[in-house]
Amino acid sequence: MQIKEKRPEWLKIKLQINDSFMHVRNIVNNYRLNTVCEEAKCPNMSECWSRGTATFMILGDVCTRSCGFCAVKTGKPTWFDSDEPRRVAQAVKLMGIKHAVITSVNRDDLKDGGAGIFAETIRQIRNLVPECRVEVLIPDFKGDESALDVIIEAKPDILNHNVETVPRLYKIVRPQAKYERSLKVLSYCKKHGLITKTGMMLGIGETIDEVIEVMKDLRAIDVDILTLGQYLQPTKMHLPVDRYVTPEEFEMLKKLGIEMGFKYVESGPLVRSSYHAESHIIWP
Repeated sequence: MQIKEKRPEWLKIKLQINDSFMHVRNIVNNYRLNTVCEEAKCPNMSECWSRGTATFMILGDVCTRSCGFCAVKTGKPTWFDSDEPRRVAQAVKLMGIKHAVITSVNRDDLKDGGAGIFAETIRQIRNLVPECRVEVLIPDFKGDESALDVIIEAKPDILNHNVETVPRLYKIVRPQAKYERSLKVLSYCKKHGLITKTGMMLGIGETIDEVIEVMKDLRAIDVDILTLGQYLQPTKMHLPVDRYVTPEEFEMLKKLGIEMGFKYVESGPLVRSSYHAESHIIWP
């Protein structure tokens, strides 16, 4: 169903362009890096860049999957640059980032799905900026445990893998993914001692009851951190917005999530996976 109402006031964004924003842009451009902020048309880009932070997207800007919600290009990737982890680490140092978030496109064309580049990026950041925490937002690697082992061995501070939506909608929202497989990825990483995190978009056709059932599934595998945000259609070629979830509903789900046992729930209309990521755990 295509929603007819105008975007509500709580989803209107005030652009913030300052010296920090331009500093981040220059570093990203000079080091030939991609950010999910730009590629996924994140509504919080100006806020985050103006705070001097960004979410780096490694392994190129072309994805092998065609999710119905995502603005990242779909196609046959050609990008593979073994020097990329070093450049990401250099950018993290120059930007003074204390909590780096690293994500990627899906690279089903690579034998390890890109796990090796993820791990090397973690190592390079650790070597150059040892005080920086590293959070990775990974694809499902088709459920390949050997690829997950490569990530686990590199010991990221937080392992994020988004379930994105409710099981009923996977065929249209994430046609090349499987809900149970995503749960297994999170469960496997949790069993190997990592802090786990996941996120969902709301307003893409799910019901609140379905969201709550997913939250129960996530707590059953002891996921630590949950993010909930409003789906916004990036272009007319993508899935339409079904409804605008109210701030009150997001607040209700946050309270429920804390009661369920999540260590942290970031829930609000403009929330995205890496939004305020540095505050999602009370660090020593």
